[in-house]
Amino acid sequence: MSSGLYFLFLLIVRCPPEVASYEKIENKIMLITYANTLGGSLAQLERVLAQYFPGAFGGIHILPFFPSSGDQGFAVIRYDIVDPRFGTWDDVDRLGQQYYLMADFMLNHISIRSEEFRDYMHRGDASPFREMFIHWDTFWPGGEPSEEELNTLYRRKAGGPYRTFVRDDGKTVRLWNTFFEEQIDINPYAAPTQKYYQNNLGLLASHVPLVRFDAFAYASKRHGTSCFFVEPDIWNILEIGMEPLRKAGAEMLPEIHEKYTIQMKMAERGHWVYDFALPMLLLHGLHFGRADCLIHWLNICPRKQFTTLDTHDGIGLVDAEGLLTGDEIDATQEIVDALTADIRPYLPFPSVVRVPGKPVQRYQMMTTYYSALGCDDRAYLLARAIQFFSPGIPQVYYVGVLAGENDVEELRTNPDPRAVNRHPFTEQEIAASVQRPIVRRLQALMRLRNTCPAFNGDICVKTGGDNSKLTITWTNSACSITLCADLADKSFCITERRGESYIEHFCQPA
Repeated sequence: MSSGLYFLFLLIVRCPPEVASYEKIENKIMLITYANTLGGSLAQLERVLAQYFPGAFGGIHILPFFPSSGDQGFAVIRYDIVDPRFGTWDDVDRLGQQYYLMADFMLNHISIRSEEFRDYMHRGDASPFREMFIHWDTFWPGGEPSEEELNTLYRRKAGGPYRTFVRDDGKTVRLWNTFFEEQIDINPYAAPTQKYYQNNLGLLASHVPLVRFDAFAYASKRHGTSCFFVEPDIWNILEIGMEPLRKAGAEMLPEIHEKYTIQMKMAERGHWVYDFALPMLLLHGLHFGRADCLIHWLNICPRKQFTTLDTHDGIGLVDAEGLLTGDEIDATQEIVDALTADIRPYLPFPSVVRVPGKPVQRYQMMTTYYSALGCDDRAYLLARAIQFFSPGIPQVYYVGVLAGENDVEELRTNPDPRAVNRHPFTEQEIAASVQRPIVRRLQALMRLRNTCPAFNGDICVKTGGDNSKLTITWTNSACSITLCADLADKSFCITERRGESYIEHFCQPA
Protein backbone atom coordinates (compact mmCIF):
# COMPACT_ATOMS: atom_id res chain seq x y z
CA MET A 1 0.00 0.00 0.00
CA SER A 2 1.42 3.42 -0.92
CA SER A 3 1.86 6.04 1.80
CA GLY A 4 -0.91 8.09 0.19
CA LEU A 5 -3.45 5.25 0.30
CA TYR A 6 -2.41 4.43 3.83
CA PHE A 7 -3.08 7.92 5.13
CA LEU A 8 -6.38 8.01 3.22
CA PHE A 9 -7.26 4.77 4.97
CA LEU A 10 -6.56 6.41 8.32
CA LEU A 11 -8.80 9.33 7.45
CA ILE A 12 -11.85 7.26 6.50
CA VAL A 13 -11.74 4.59 9.22
CA ARG A 14 -14.07 5.36 12.10
CA CYS A 15 -14.69 3.73 15.46
CA PRO A 16 -17.77 1.61 16.08
CA PRO A 17 -20.73 3.60 17.45
CA GLU A 18 -20.12 2.50 21.04
CA VAL A 19 -16.61 4.04 21.05
CA ALA A 20 -16.08 7.75 21.83
CA SER A 21 -16.35 10.02 18.78
CA TYR A 22 -12.85 11.46 18.89
CA GLU A 23 -10.82 12.53 15.87
CA LYS A 24 -8.87 9.66 14.30
CA ILE A 25 -5.19 9.93 13.38
CA GLU A 26 -4.57 12.34 10.50
CA ASN A 27 -1.47 13.19 8.50
CA LYS A 28 -1.21 16.58 10.17
CA ILE A 29 1.33 18.01 12.61
CA MET A 30 0.96 16.93 16.24
CA LEU A 31 1.76 19.28 19.12
CA ILE A 32 3.55 17.80 22.16
CA THR A 33 2.69 19.68 25.35
CA TYR A 34 1.98 19.31 29.02
CA ALA A 35 -1.54 20.16 30.12
CA ASN A 36 -0.32 23.31 31.89
CA THR A 37 2.62 24.65 29.85
CA LEU A 38 0.70 26.63 27.25
CA GLY A 39 -1.56 28.72 29.43
CA GLY A 40 -1.91 26.74 32.66
CA SER A 41 -4.76 24.23 32.10
CA LEU A 42 -6.49 22.11 29.46
CA ALA A 43 -9.23 24.70 28.99
CA GLN A 44 -6.64 27.43 28.53
CA LEU A 45 -4.69 25.20 26.13
CA GLU A 46 -7.80 24.89 23.95
CA ARG A 47 -8.24 28.66 23.89
CA VAL A 48 -4.54 29.40 23.30
CA LEU A 49 -4.38 27.04 20.32
CA ALA A 50 -7.47 28.58 18.75
CA GLN A 51 -6.25 32.15 19.27
CA TYR A 52 -2.52 31.94 18.59
CA PHE A 53 -2.01 28.78 16.48
CA PRO A 54 -4.97 28.45 14.08
CA GLY A 55 -4.36 25.73 11.52
CA ALA A 56 -0.94 24.82 12.91
CA PHE A 57 -1.91 21.45 14.42
CA GLY A 58 -4.09 18.51 13.59
CA GLY A 59 -3.25 16.53 16.74
CA ILE A 60 -2.01 16.94 20.31
CA HIS A 61 0.07 14.65 22.48
CA ILE A 62 -0.93 15.74 25.97
CA LEU A 63 1.85 14.56 28.28
CA PRO A 64 0.56 12.81 31.45
CA PHE A 65 -2.40 14.76 32.84
CA PHE A 66 -3.29 12.32 35.62
CA PRO A 67 -2.63 12.60 39.37
CA SER A 68 1.08 11.89 39.78
CA SER A 69 3.73 11.88 42.49
CA GLY A 70 6.75 12.84 40.38
CA ASP A 71 8.72 12.91 37.14
CA GLN A 72 6.44 15.70 35.89
CA GLY A 73 3.47 13.38 35.52
CA PHE A 74 5.16 10.08 34.64
CA ALA A 75 4.77 8.60 38.15
CA VAL A 76 1.03 8.09 37.70
CA ILE A 77 -1.04 7.45 40.83
CA ARG A 78 -4.27 6.72 38.97
CA TYR A 79 -5.55 6.96 35.40
CA ASP A 80 -9.29 7.19 36.00
CA ILE A 81 -9.36 10.95 36.62
CA VAL A 82 -7.67 14.05 35.24
CA ASP A 83 -5.54 15.93 37.76
CA PRO A 84 -7.98 18.61 39.00
CA ARG A 85 -5.25 21.25 38.58
CA PHE A 86 -5.48 20.70 34.83
CA GLY A 87 -9.20 20.13 34.31
CA THR A 88 -11.53 17.19 33.70
CA TRP A 89 -12.23 14.47 31.16
CA ASP A 90 -14.71 16.88 29.58
CA ASP A 91 -11.79 19.20 28.77
CA VAL A 92 -9.88 16.29 27.22
CA ASP A 93 -12.91 15.20 25.19
CA ARG A 94 -13.52 18.73 23.94
CA LEU A 95 -9.95 18.86 22.62
CA GLY A 96 -10.49 15.40 21.14
CA GLN A 97 -13.37 16.69 19.05
CA GLN A 98 -11.04 19.24 17.43
CA TYR A 99 -7.69 17.39 17.29
CA TYR A 100 -6.60 13.76 17.27
CA LEU A 101 -5.11 13.06 20.70
CA MET A 102 -2.36 10.90 22.18
CA ALA A 103 -2.00 10.07 25.87
CA ASP A 104 0.67 8.20 27.82
CA PHE A 105 0.48 4.87 29.59
CA MET A 106 3.32 3.36 31.59
CA LEU A 107 3.46 -0.40 30.96
CA ASN A 108 6.69 -0.59 32.95
CA HIS A 109 5.94 1.23 36.20
CA ILE A 110 3.49 2.76 38.62
CA SER A 111 3.70 5.40 41.37
CA ILE A 112 4.65 4.31 44.88
CA ARG A 113 1.71 6.51 45.99
CA SER A 114 -0.77 4.40 44.00
CA GLU A 115 -3.52 2.46 45.75
CA GLU A 116 -2.02 -0.82 44.53
CA PHE A 117 1.44 -0.20 45.95
CA ARG A 118 0.16 1.25 49.23
CA ASP A 119 -2.04 -1.81 49.69
CA TYR A 120 0.97 -4.08 49.23
CA MET A 121 3.05 -2.06 51.70
CA HIS A 122 0.18 -2.25 54.23
CA ARG A 123 -1.00 -5.86 53.83
CA GLY A 124 2.25 -7.48 52.70
CA ASP A 125 1.94 -11.03 51.40
CA ALA A 126 -1.83 -10.93 51.93
CA SER A 127 -2.23 -8.10 49.42
CA PRO A 128 -3.92 -9.03 46.12
CA PHE A 129 -1.33 -6.79 44.46
CA ARG A 130 1.78 -8.54 45.81
CA GLU A 131 2.60 -10.29 42.52
CA MET A 132 2.23 -7.01 40.63
CA PHE A 133 5.68 -5.97 41.83
CA ILE A 134 9.02 -7.53 40.89
CA HIS A 135 10.94 -8.75 43.92
CA TRP A 136 14.66 -8.43 43.32
CA ASP A 137 15.58 -11.33 45.63
CA THR A 138 13.32 -13.85 43.88
CA PHE A 139 13.90 -12.56 40.33
CA TRP A 140 17.44 -13.96 40.38
CA PRO A 141 17.76 -17.75 40.76
CA GLY A 142 20.50 -17.32 43.36
CA GLY A 143 18.83 -14.42 45.16
CA GLU A 144 21.40 -11.95 43.81
CA PRO A 145 22.73 -11.31 40.32
CA SER A 146 26.29 -12.34 39.61
CA GLU A 147 28.68 -9.59 38.56
CA GLU A 148 28.34 -10.80 34.98
CA GLU A 149 24.52 -10.72 35.16
CA LEU A 150 24.58 -7.22 36.66
CA ASN A 151 26.92 -6.00 33.92
CA THR A 152 24.60 -7.50 31.32
CA LEU A 153 21.73 -5.23 32.40
CA TYR A 154 20.80 -2.18 30.33
CA ARG A 155 20.85 0.45 33.07
CA ARG A 156 19.97 4.11 33.35
CA LYS A 157 21.52 4.61 36.81
CA ALA A 158 24.41 3.32 38.89
CA GLY A 159 24.06 0.20 41.00
CA GLY A 160 21.28 -2.36 40.77
CA PRO A 161 17.92 -1.13 39.49
CA TYR A 162 16.06 -1.76 42.73
CA ARG A 163 14.82 0.13 45.76
CA THR A 164 14.48 -1.10 49.34
CA PHE A 165 11.18 -0.73 51.24
CA VAL A 166 10.02 -1.73 54.72
CA ARG A 167 6.46 -3.03 54.71
CA ASP A 168 4.06 -2.30 57.56
CA ASP A 169 4.63 -5.83 58.89
CA GLY A 170 8.31 -4.96 59.34
CA LYS A 171 9.64 -7.07 56.48
CA THR A 172 12.28 -5.47 54.24
CA VAL A 173 11.79 -6.03 50.51
CA ARG A 174 13.82 -5.00 47.47
CA LEU A 175 11.72 -4.17 44.42
CA TRP A 176 12.72 -3.50 40.85
CA ASN A 177 13.07 0.27 40.22
CA THR A 178 14.37 1.25 36.76
CA PHE A 179 13.98 5.01 36.93
CA PHE A 180 13.10 7.49 39.67
CA GLU A 181 12.37 7.14 43.38
CA GLU A 182 8.63 7.69 42.93
CA GLN A 183 8.27 4.94 40.29
CA ILE A 184 8.23 1.21 40.91
CA ASP A 185 8.32 -1.40 38.14
CA ILE A 186 5.46 -3.84 37.62
CA ASN A 187 5.29 -7.41 36.28
CA PRO A 188 3.29 -7.49 33.01
CA TYR A 189 2.63 -11.24 33.35
CA ALA A 190 0.99 -11.02 36.79
CA ALA A 191 -2.81 -11.29 36.92
CA PRO A 192 -3.31 -8.06 38.93
CA THR A 193 -1.09 -6.17 36.49
CA GLN A 194 -3.06 -7.40 33.50
CA LYS A 195 -6.31 -6.38 35.18
CA TYR A 196 -4.73 -2.98 35.83
CA TYR A 197 -3.81 -2.75 32.14
CA GLN A 198 -7.29 -3.78 31.02
CA ASN A 199 -9.10 -1.26 33.21
CA ASN A 200 -6.87 1.72 32.56
CA LEU A 201 -6.01 1.17 28.91
CA GLY A 202 -9.67 0.55 28.13
CA LEU A 203 -10.54 3.86 29.80
CA LEU A 204 -7.80 5.77 27.97
CA ALA A 205 -8.80 4.31 24.63
CA SER A 206 -12.35 5.56 25.13
CA HIS A 207 -10.97 9.13 25.07
CA VAL A 208 -8.02 9.05 22.64
CA PRO A 209 -7.24 7.18 19.38
CA LEU A 210 -3.52 6.80 20.11
CA VAL A 211 -1.81 5.61 23.30
CA ARG A 212 1.92 5.97 23.82
CA PHE A 213 3.60 3.12 25.71
CA ASP A 214 6.23 5.03 27.68
CA ALA A 215 9.51 3.24 28.51
CA PHE A 216 8.13 0.24 26.66
CA ALA A 217 11.39 -1.66 26.12
CA TYR A 218 12.14 -1.83 29.86
CA ALA A 219 9.02 -3.93 30.54
CA SER A 220 10.72 -7.11 29.27
CA LYS A 221 12.75 -8.59 32.13
CA ARG A 222 14.38 -12.02 32.16
CA HIS A 223 17.43 -12.96 34.23
CA GLY A 224 20.60 -13.44 32.21
CA THR A 225 19.53 -10.81 29.65
CA SER A 226 19.82 -7.03 29.29
CA CYS A 227 16.21 -6.68 30.51
CA PHE A 228 15.70 -4.23 27.65
CA PHE A 229 13.71 -5.14 24.54
CA VAL A 230 14.20 -8.84 25.24
CA GLU A 231 12.85 -11.01 22.43
CA PRO A 232 10.48 -12.82 22.18
CA ASP A 233 9.25 -11.57 25.56
CA ILE A 234 8.72 -8.01 24.35
CA TRP A 235 6.25 -9.16 21.68
CA ASN A 236 4.25 -11.13 24.24
CA ILE A 237 4.09 -8.09 26.51
CA LEU A 238 3.03 -5.92 23.58
CA GLU A 239 0.13 -8.28 22.88
CA ILE A 240 -0.97 -8.02 26.52
CA GLY A 241 -1.02 -4.23 26.28
CA MET A 242 -2.61 -4.15 22.84
CA GLU A 243 -5.63 -6.29 23.72
CA PRO A 244 -7.69 -3.54 25.43
CA LEU A 245 -6.65 -1.02 22.77
CA ARG A 246 -7.83 -3.21 19.92
CA LYS A 247 -11.20 -3.66 21.60
CA ALA A 248 -11.65 0.12 21.57
CA GLY A 249 -10.25 0.69 18.08
CA ALA A 250 -7.24 2.64 19.39
CA GLU A 251 -3.63 2.43 18.19
CA MET A 252 -0.26 2.35 19.96
CA LEU A 253 3.04 4.21 19.66
CA PRO A 254 5.96 2.66 21.60
CA GLU A 255 8.55 5.00 23.10
CA ILE A 256 11.97 3.38 22.66
CA HIS A 257 15.23 5.31 22.78
CA GLU A 258 17.95 3.09 21.36
CA LYS A 259 19.66 2.23 18.10
CA TYR A 260 17.38 2.84 15.11
CA THR A 261 17.28 -0.87 14.26
CA ILE A 262 14.80 -1.45 17.11
CA GLN A 263 12.38 1.01 15.50
CA MET A 264 12.80 -0.92 12.25
CA LYS A 265 11.82 -4.16 14.01
CA MET A 266 8.65 -2.54 15.33
CA ALA A 267 7.85 -1.06 11.92
CA GLU A 268 8.27 -4.43 10.20
CA ARG A 269 5.38 -5.70 12.34
CA GLY A 270 3.15 -2.83 11.22
CA HIS A 271 3.35 -0.64 14.34
CA TRP A 272 3.75 3.12 14.53
CA VAL A 273 7.28 4.12 15.54
CA TYR A 274 9.22 7.26 16.42
CA ASP A 275 11.96 8.70 14.23
CA PHE A 276 14.32 9.54 17.09
CA ALA A 277 17.36 9.38 14.76
CA LEU A 278 16.33 12.46 12.76
CA PRO A 279 17.22 15.08 15.46
CA MET A 280 20.90 14.09 15.58
CA LEU A 281 21.16 13.54 11.82
CA LEU A 282 19.87 17.07 11.22
CA LEU A 283 22.14 18.61 13.85
CA HIS A 284 25.11 16.85 12.28
CA GLY A 285 24.06 17.87 8.78
CA LEU A 286 23.45 21.53 9.63
CA HIS A 287 26.57 21.97 11.75
CA PHE A 288 28.85 20.32 9.19
CA GLY A 289 27.04 21.23 5.97
CA ARG A 290 26.53 17.59 4.99
CA ALA A 291 23.39 15.98 3.59
CA ASP A 292 24.68 12.47 2.78
CA CYS A 293 23.89 10.72 6.10
CA LEU A 294 20.48 12.38 6.24
CA ILE A 295 19.58 11.40 2.66
CA HIS A 296 20.56 7.78 3.36
CA TRP A 297 18.24 7.67 6.39
CA LEU A 298 15.29 9.36 4.66
CA ASN A 299 15.45 6.72 1.95
CA ILE A 300 15.45 3.72 4.32
CA CYS A 301 13.49 4.92 7.37
CA PRO A 302 10.01 3.56 8.22
CA ARG A 303 7.07 5.35 6.60
CA LYS A 304 4.53 4.68 9.35
CA GLN A 305 6.20 6.91 11.93
CA PHE A 306 6.07 10.13 13.90
CA THR A 307 9.05 12.43 13.37
CA THR A 308 10.58 14.56 16.12
CA LEU A 309 13.29 17.12 16.63
CA ASP A 310 12.48 17.88 20.25
CA THR A 311 10.48 16.29 23.06
CA HIS A 312 10.05 16.69 26.83
CA ASP A 313 13.31 14.72 27.25
CA GLY A 314 16.75 15.46 25.83
CA ILE A 315 18.04 15.00 22.28
CA GLY A 316 18.95 11.33 21.93
CA LEU A 317 22.47 10.33 20.94
CA VAL A 318 22.09 6.55 20.96
CA ASP A 319 19.24 6.66 18.43
CA ALA A 320 21.55 7.69 15.57
CA GLU A 321 24.21 5.07 16.27
CA GLY A 322 24.98 3.22 13.04
CA LEU A 323 23.63 6.07 10.90
CA LEU A 324 26.42 8.33 12.13
CA THR A 325 29.82 7.08 13.23
CA GLY A 326 30.91 7.43 16.83
CA ASP A 327 33.28 10.22 15.79
CA GLU A 328 30.47 12.06 13.98
CA ILE A 329 28.18 11.82 17.00
CA ASP A 330 30.98 13.04 19.30
CA ALA A 331 31.87 15.95 17.00
CA THR A 332 28.22 17.07 16.79
CA GLN A 333 27.85 16.77 20.53
CA GLU A 334 30.96 18.92 21.07
CA ILE A 335 29.56 21.71 18.89
CA VAL A 336 26.23 21.66 20.72
CA ASP A 337 28.02 21.67 24.08
CA ALA A 338 29.99 24.74 23.00
CA LEU A 339 26.84 26.53 21.82
CA THR A 340 25.10 25.81 25.12
CA ALA A 341 28.06 26.44 27.42
CA ASP A 342 25.99 28.74 29.65
CA ILE A 343 24.03 25.78 31.05
CA ARG A 344 27.06 23.56 31.77
CA PRO A 345 27.57 24.86 35.37
CA TYR A 346 24.06 23.61 36.19
CA LEU A 347 24.45 20.20 34.51
CA PRO A 348 27.44 18.65 36.27
CA PHE A 349 26.52 15.08 35.28
CA PRO A 350 25.58 14.12 31.71
CA SER A 351 22.69 11.80 30.92
CA VAL A 352 24.27 8.34 30.50
CA VAL A 353 23.30 4.74 29.84
CA ARG A 354 25.11 1.51 30.65
CA VAL A 355 24.80 -0.76 27.62
CA PRO A 356 25.96 -4.39 27.89
CA GLY A 357 29.41 -4.90 26.38
CA LYS A 358 30.16 -1.19 26.08
CA PRO A 359 31.63 1.49 28.35
CA VAL A 360 29.21 3.95 29.91
CA GLN A 361 28.06 6.26 27.12
CA ARG A 362 26.26 9.56 26.91
CA TYR A 363 22.53 9.07 26.34
CA GLN A 364 20.94 12.47 25.67
CA MET A 365 21.89 16.13 25.32
CA MET A 366 19.83 18.42 27.54
CA THR A 367 18.93 21.48 25.46
CA THR A 368 16.17 22.97 23.37
CA TYR A 369 16.57 22.32 19.65
CA TYR A 370 16.71 26.05 18.91
CA SER A 371 19.62 26.47 21.34
CA ALA A 372 21.34 23.37 19.91
CA LEU A 373 21.47 25.28 16.61
CA GLY A 374 22.94 28.34 18.27
CA CYS A 375 19.58 30.20 18.10
CA ASP A 376 20.17 30.58 14.36
CA ASP A 377 16.79 31.34 12.77
CA ARG A 378 17.89 30.22 9.31
CA ALA A 379 19.18 26.87 10.52
CA TYR A 380 16.13 26.32 12.70
CA LEU A 381 13.57 27.02 9.97
CA LEU A 382 15.46 24.76 7.56
CA ALA A 383 15.55 22.00 10.20
CA ARG A 384 11.77 22.21 10.56
CA ALA A 385 11.25 22.30 6.79
CA ILE A 386 13.25 19.08 6.42
CA GLN A 387 11.36 17.49 9.31
CA PHE A 388 8.01 18.38 7.73
CA PHE A 389 9.12 16.90 4.40
CA SER A 390 10.47 13.70 6.01
CA PRO A 391 8.43 10.47 5.85
CA GLY A 392 5.85 10.29 8.63
CA ILE A 393 3.72 12.62 10.73
CA PRO A 394 5.66 15.51 12.32
CA GLN A 395 5.52 16.22 16.04
CA VAL A 396 6.58 19.62 17.38
CA TYR A 397 7.22 20.15 21.08
CA TYR A 398 5.58 23.25 22.55
CA VAL A 399 8.94 24.93 23.35
CA GLY A 400 10.03 24.32 19.76
CA VAL A 401 6.80 25.86 18.41
CA LEU A 402 7.89 29.12 20.03
CA ALA A 403 11.58 28.67 19.11
CA GLY A 404 12.37 28.62 22.81
CA GLU A 405 15.89 28.98 24.19
CA ASN A 406 17.35 27.07 27.12
CA ASP A 407 15.73 28.03 30.43
CA VAL A 408 18.88 28.82 32.38
CA GLU A 409 16.99 30.50 35.22
CA GLU A 410 14.95 27.38 35.91
CA LEU A 411 18.12 25.26 36.03
CA ARG A 412 19.51 27.41 38.83
CA THR A 413 16.95 25.98 41.27
CA ASN A 414 15.57 22.83 39.61
CA PRO A 415 17.76 19.71 40.00
CA ASP A 416 16.16 17.99 37.00
CA PRO A 417 18.37 18.74 33.96
CA ARG A 418 15.37 18.30 31.67
CA ALA A 419 13.94 21.51 33.12
CA VAL A 420 16.14 23.34 30.61
CA ASN A 421 13.53 22.48 27.95
CA ARG A 422 10.31 22.62 30.00
CA HIS A 423 9.57 26.30 30.42
CA PRO A 424 5.86 26.89 31.15
CA PHE A 425 4.65 29.78 28.97
CA THR A 426 2.15 32.28 30.28
CA GLU A 427 -0.36 33.71 27.84
CA GLN A 428 1.57 36.98 27.86
CA GLU A 429 4.75 35.17 26.85
CA ILE A 430 2.89 33.30 24.12
CA ALA A 431 1.38 36.52 22.74
CA ALA A 432 4.84 38.08 22.56
CA SER A 433 6.56 34.99 21.11
CA VAL A 434 4.14 34.54 18.19
CA GLN A 435 5.10 37.99 16.93
CA ARG A 436 8.72 36.94 16.39
CA PRO A 437 9.56 36.48 12.67
CA ILE A 438 10.92 32.97 13.18
CA VAL A 439 7.72 31.84 14.94
CA ARG A 440 5.49 33.45 12.31
CA ARG A 441 7.41 31.76 9.47
CA LEU A 442 7.36 28.44 11.31
CA GLN A 443 3.58 28.62 11.71
CA ALA A 444 3.14 29.39 8.02
CA LEU A 445 5.28 26.36 7.19
CA MET A 446 3.17 24.21 9.53
CA ARG A 447 -0.07 25.30 7.91
CA LEU A 448 1.36 24.47 4.49
CA ARG A 449 2.33 20.99 5.74
CA ASN A 450 -1.20 20.43 7.05
CA THR A 451 -3.06 21.56 3.94
CA CYS A 452 -1.01 20.49 0.91
CA PRO A 453 -2.50 17.22 -0.48
CA ALA A 454 0.86 16.18 -1.94
CA PHE A 455 2.00 15.01 1.51
CA ASN A 456 -0.55 12.20 1.26
CA GLY A 457 1.27 10.84 -1.78
CA ASP A 458 4.67 9.33 -2.50
CA ILE A 459 8.12 10.65 -1.64
CA CYS A 460 11.37 10.91 -3.58
CA VAL A 461 14.58 11.91 -1.78
CA LYS A 462 17.80 12.58 -3.67
CA THR A 463 20.98 14.58 -3.56
CA GLY A 464 20.87 18.11 -4.90
CA GLY A 465 24.17 17.85 -6.75
CA ASP A 466 26.84 18.05 -4.06
CA ASN A 467 27.34 16.80 -0.52
CA SER A 468 25.51 19.70 1.14
CA LYS A 469 22.32 19.67 -0.93
CA LEU A 470 19.18 17.58 -0.95
CA THR A 471 15.84 17.58 -2.73
CA ILE A 472 12.65 16.06 -1.33
CA THR A 473 9.54 15.80 -3.49
CA TRP A 474 6.07 14.57 -2.54
CA THR A 475 3.69 13.73 -5.38
CA ASN A 476 -0.02 12.97 -5.19
CA SER A 477 -1.81 12.81 -8.55
CA ALA A 478 -1.61 16.24 -10.21
CA CYS A 479 -0.17 17.89 -7.10
CA SER A 480 3.46 17.88 -6.00
CA ILE A 481 5.61 19.85 -3.59
CA THR A 482 9.42 20.06 -3.57
CA LEU A 483 11.95 21.20 -1.00
CA CYS A 484 15.39 22.11 -2.36
CA ALA A 485 17.87 22.81 0.44
CA ASP A 486 21.54 23.48 1.03
CA LEU A 487 22.69 22.52 4.52
CA ALA A 488 25.94 24.47 4.13
CA ASP A 489 24.48 27.96 3.65
CA LYS A 490 21.03 27.13 5.18
CA SER A 491 19.20 28.22 2.04
CA PHE A 492 16.06 26.50 0.83
CA CYS A 493 13.07 26.92 -1.45
CA ILE A 494 9.66 25.20 -1.46
CA THR A 495 7.72 24.96 -4.71
CA GLU A 496 4.24 23.52 -5.09
CA ARG A 497 2.70 22.36 -8.37
CA ARG A 498 -1.04 22.05 -8.80
CA GLY A 499 -1.88 21.03 -12.34
CA GLU A 500 -0.10 23.52 -14.58
CA SER A 501 0.34 26.15 -11.83
CA TYR A 502 3.47 26.61 -9.74
CA ILE A 503 3.54 28.38 -6.37
CA GLU A 504 6.71 29.34 -4.52
CA HIS A 505 5.83 29.27 -0.83
CA PHE A 506 9.16 29.83 0.86
CA CYS A 507 12.50 31.04 -0.36
CA GLN A 508 15.35 31.44 2.12
CA PRO A 509 18.21 32.70 -0.08
CA ALA A 510 21.88 31.87 0.36
